[in-house]
Amino acid sequence: MNRREFALGAMALAMPAAEPKYRVIDAQVHVWVNDPRYPWAPETKDPPKVDRAPAMLLDLMKANGVERTVIAQYIGYLWDNRYALDSIRKYAPTFMGVCRVNPTDPAAPDQLSRLTEQGFHGVRISPAANAGGDWINGSLMPPLWKRAEALKVPMQVYTPITRIPDLVHLIEQCSDLTVVVDHMADCPVDQPQELNKLIALARFPRVFVKISHTWSISRQPYPWLDAQEHVRRLYAAYGPERLMWASDWPVDLGWTTYPQTLSVVRDDMKFLNAEDKSWMLARTAERVWPFP
Repeated sequence: MNRREFALGAMALAMPAAEPKYRVIDAQVHVWVNDPRYPWAPETKDPPKVDRAPAMLLDLMKANGVERTVIAQYIGYLWDNRYALDSIRKYAPTFMGVCRVNPTDPAAPDQLSRLTEQGFHGVRISPAANAGGDWINGSLMPPLWKRAEALKVPMQVYTPITRIPDLVHLIEQCSDLTVVVDHMADCPVDQPQELNKLIALARFPRVFVKISHTWSISRQPYPWLDAQEHVRRLYAAYGPERLMWASDWPVDLGWTTYPQTLSVVRDDMKFLNAEDKSWMLARTAERVWPFP
């Protein structure tokens, strides 16, 4: 080895290893538009006045290095999934979609089959904490969950932390179903013991958790260190391979900015290493949603 080769080798050893390359995936956004072709559900008494269309989101994604995104059906349309579906098709392959079906309708499993055939990959349910959400323990739930299992699409659940134990009997009946719990179940930061309900689900290997809403549950300014304690505990229980980042745009705009929803995970969760981030910002979502 000559002097030049030796010097180049020494330089290579001294340089820090490059961070792994991966495409950042946002595991949940919503889109909507005020357009008579896509009417609001009759139950939506105060629909948003400002449109949040995919083109607006695409600008944010490009500016922040986000390559793929999961659109979750906006609740204002209830079970009319057409706008989400049209958005997915128009901007393919950037988006994948999660639909909604009426969980109190016996025909919901068949509706899910049709929506999956049309292009959706997953279904979202939102049982409320009060008696209005008691259908989660009713007789119509096992058929819907088993249909999602048979279709090999994830069951996405947005529910308060107090409802999390109600998922156990359904998860136990569907061992091959991927279940995604949204937004850390919005566990309040001043009730850290409640997070144990979500941590208890880590024993089921096909349960995943979205690391999102740090900004809404926190009582501190960015980087929301009190909410980061929830993330740290979930990280210890689930590992990064079952946690995923989501912005929940445009809901986030009531508290923060799209860039901050990303940077809190990418830059300001100091307990994460580069490998952890590759899972939480990309690879976990790719396990659940098979983006091309």
